[in-house]
Amino acid sequence: MRALVTGGAGFIGSHYVRNALGGAYGSLSDAEIVVFDKLTYAGNEANLAPVKDHPGLRFVRGDICDAAAVAQVMAGVDLVVHFAAESHVDRSILGAADFVTTNVLGTLNLLQAALDAGVEKFVHVSTDEVYGSIEHGSWPETHPLEPNSPYSASKASSDLLARSFHRTHGLPVCVTRCSNNYGPYQFPEKVVPLFVTNLLDGKKVPLYGDGLNVRDWLHVDDHCHGIQLVADNGRPGEVYNIGGGTELTNLELTERLLAAFGVGDEMVEPVEDRKAHDRRYSVDITKIADELGYRPLVSFEQGLATTIQWYRDNRSWWEPLRDRAKLSAN
Repeated sequence: MRALVTGGAGFIGSHYVRNALGGAYGSLSDAEIVVFDKLTYAGNEANLAPVKDHPGLRFVRGDICDAAAVAQVMAGVDLVVHFAAESHVDRSILGAADFVTTNVLGTLNLLQAALDAGVEKFVHVSTDEVYGSIEHGSWPETHPLEPNSPYSASKASSDLLARSFHRTHGLPVCVTRCSNNYGPYQFPEKVVPLFVTNLLDGKKVPLYGDGLNVRDWLHVDDHCHGIQLVADNGRPGEVYNIGGGTELTNLELTERLLAAFGVGDEMVEPVEDRKAHDRRYSVDITKIADELGYRPLVSFEQGLATTIQWYRDNRSWWEPLRDRAKLSAN
C-alpha cells in the first residue's frame, strides 16, 4: 500500500503521518507514506522529525498547484489523504487569492491526477466552517453550505469539486468536516498556541469582540483517528462530520488558559472583532459514530493540559515559527 499525504508537514497532516508510521492505523502498518508538501510558512519538516528515519517515509517537496508535479507523485498511489490547504481565516480576509488558488485549483489537480492514476480512495479533509454559523442545534452533513469567509468559501468550493469527481467520474472520494483542532505542533498563529505562547512569554492574549463566539474543540489525535476510519471504511461519495464534543465560548477557552498559567483577566487584551465572525459552530457526529464507530477519546481537560506542557517543553520549535509568521504577515 502506498498512501499520499498532502500537507503532511503541517499540523494535522504531520500528526496523521506520525501516527501512521507509528503503527496506530492497522491498514497502514506496512504502507509507504509519501508526504507531499510545499513547506509554506506553516509547513515544517521538523514536524516529521520523530519519524524522519522511518523506512516507510518518503518526503517530496512540491506544490499541489503544479499539475505535473502532482501527476508524478500520484503514480502508484492507493490512498490519498488531502490535508494541504491555506487555512487561516484572518489571512484570507487580508487576501483571498492564495486561498482560492491552493484550496480550489490545487484540489482540482489532485482529484484529476487521482482519477488518472486509478486511486482506490481519496479522503478530502475539510472544515465545519463551510456550513456558516448556527445559533442552535448541530449541523448534519446534509446542511446547505453557507460559508462566510474567503477561507471557508474556498474550502466549500473544494468540497463540491470532490463531490463532482465522485458523481461524474466515480472517483471514490470521501469528505471529512472537522471542528476546531488543537494539540502539539500547531502553528502559533491559531488561537490555542497563540495564547499559550503569549502567556509563556508573559504577554497578553488578544480576545476578539465580546468573546462569546462558540467553537467545538477536537484534539488532533481524535481528528486523525476519525479520518482513518473514513479512509478504511467510509462510503465513497459521502461526507462525515468529525467533532470533539466540547463546546466553549472563546471567553471560556481564554479563562481556562489563564487559569492554567495562574493569571487573571489583566492578561486579556480586547481587540476589534473579526469581519463576518461566525458566532457558533457545532457538528452532528451521529453519522460517523453510527457507521464507523467514531467517538472522541481525548478529554478537553487532558488534551489542553498536555498541549500546554508540549509548548512549555518545545520553545525551540515554536519560537522560530512565530518569528517566521510575523515576517510572512508583513
